[in-house]
Amino acid sequence: MAVIKGVFALKYITVIGLGASDLEQMPIGIYRALLSSDNLFLRTKDHPVVSELEKEGLQYTALDDIYEKHDAFEAVYEEIVQVICQEAEKKPVMYAVPGHPLVAERTVQLLIELEKQKEIELNIVGGQSFLDAMFASLKIDPIEGFQLVDATSIDNEILTLKQHLIICQVYDQMTASIAKLTLMEQLPDDYEVTVVTAAGSANEKIQQVPLYELDRVATINNLTSVYVPPVKNEEQTYHQFTTLRKIVETLRGPNGCPWDQKQTNASLKKYLLEEAYELLEAIDEEDDEHIIEELGDVLLQVMLHAQIGEDDGYFSIDDVIRGLSKKLIFRHPHVFGDVQVEGEQEVLSNWQALKEQEKGKERDSILSGIPKDLSGLMKAEMLQRKAAKVGFDWPELPPVLDKIKEEFHEVLEAIETKDESGIEAELGDLLFSIVNLTRFVNVDPEQAILKTNKKFETRFKFIENRLNELQKSFQDVTLEEMDAIWNEAKKVK
Repeated sequence: MAVIKGVFALKYITVIGLGASDLEQMPIGIYRALLSSDNLFLRTKDHPVVSELEKEGLQYTALDDIYEKHDAFEAVYEEIVQVICQEAEKKPVMYAVPGHPLVAERTVQLLIELEKQKEIELNIVGGQSFLDAMFASLKIDPIEGFQLVDATSIDNEILTLKQHLIICQVYDQMTASIAKLTLMEQLPDDYEVTVVTAAGSANEKIQQVPLYELDRVATINNLTSVYVPPVKNEEQTYHQFTTLRKIVETLRGPNGCPWDQKQTNASLKKYLLEEAYELLEAIDEEDDEHIIEELGDVLLQVMLHAQIGEDDGYFSIDDVIRGLSKKLIFRHPHVFGDVQVEGEQEVLSNWQALKEQEKGKERDSILSGIPKDLSGLMKAEMLQRKAAKVGFDWPELPPVLDKIKEEFHEVLEAIETKDESGIEAELGDLLFSIVNLTRFVNVDPEQAILKTNKKFETRFKFIENRLNELQKSFQDVTLEEMDAIWNEAKKVK
C-alpha cells in the first residue's frame, strides 16, 4: 500500500478489455485509454490488436513469461495478480486482458476478491466479449439455452448436452485434447463440433470436425473456442441422470405404463429385495456386464420409490440425494473436515458415535435400528455386532467353537427326546452360534450360504446332465451312484 502525503492510499487498478479480435471492433474510448496509459500491463501480448496498436506507439509490459514458469494455469493467474498488485503499490495500473474483463477471465475474478477484502480499488472498463462474435458467426441464439465452460477446467459433471455449449480457452492442442477426451466420455466419437478461431475478425476461421479430430485442427491458438451443438438424439443422453429421471417420471405419468402407475412403496418392497439378490449373484459370478445390468435394476427401484414420493407430494429424489450427501459428509470428518484418524477401527468408532449424534435422541435399546425385514442370518449378525460393541462378546475364538459344540449336542438331545418345539429352538441356537463364528472369522454369513446354495445348484445340475448323458432318470440310480457323480462334480470348477 503506497503512502501519499501521510495518507494511506489503496492500490488502484483499472482493468480494460482488448475485445474479441482486431482493432476494427474496439470502441474508441478503450482505444484512447490504452494509448494514453503510462503504466499498462497486458496479460498476454498474443492478441491481434496489440501488434496494430504498437504501430501507433502503444507502450506496455507483457506478462507472457509467467506462463512459462508454472505447470498449472491457476498458479499463473495468481502470480499475474500478485505482480499487478505490487506494481499498483507504486502508482495506478491499467491491466488489459483479451475479450471482456468479466467473461472467462480468471485473473479479474481474483482481483475482484481482493477488492472485496478492501486490499485494492478496482475499476473495470468494458470490451467486446468474444461471445458476441461467436453467436454471430455460429448464428445461434443463447436464449435457447447456453453454457460457457473453460477448457482448462472442464468438468463432465456440469456439462448440459441439450444446450448450446461453447468451450473457451482452447489455447493449443493440449487443451483441445483435454476437451476432446472429456466430451468423448459423453458423446459419440464422430459427433460434429465447430472450431472457431478469431471470431468476428478479418482472420476468422470456422471449421466443422468430428469430435475425435478436435485436437488435430491446425488453426488452434489463444483465440480459439469450440462449439458443441445441442444433442437432438435422446439416445445420446441415456447415460445422464436427468434423462433417467424423466423416463421414470413418464412411466408413472398419465400416459405411462399401467403397471408402473399402480405401484406403491409397499408393493415394490419385494422387487427391491429380488433385484438386490440378483446383484449379489452377478457379483459372485464376477460378470461385469451382469453387474451393470443388475445395478441398473436396483437403481430403477430407488428411482421408482422416489418418484412415488414425488407424485404423492412427500419427497423427491432430490431429497434422497441431499440427505445422503449431508450424511456422508457429516460422518466422514476425517475426509471432509480436519479430524485426524488412525486406522479403520477408529474410523468405525467415529462413524458410530456420529451416527448416534445424528439421530439426536436416546435409543430404546442398544439393539435398536435393525430392519425387521432382514433375513434371519443377516439379522443375527447385526444383533451380535451391536451387542459386541458394548462388550457382550467372547474375547477370542475357542469359546465360540465350544458354544457351537454345546448347541449341537443340545440339538441331538432334543431329537432323541422327539421334542419338536425343542428341536426347532435348539437348531435356531445352533444357527445363531454358527453366525457368531462367521463374524469372528470375518465371513459374511449371508454371502456364505448364498455361495453354498449356488454350489449345490451347480453340482446337482451336473448330476442331472450326467444322468441325461447316460439316458437314465433319478429312479434308475441309487443314492450311492448319485453320490459318486456328486463327488465327480466337486472336481469340476
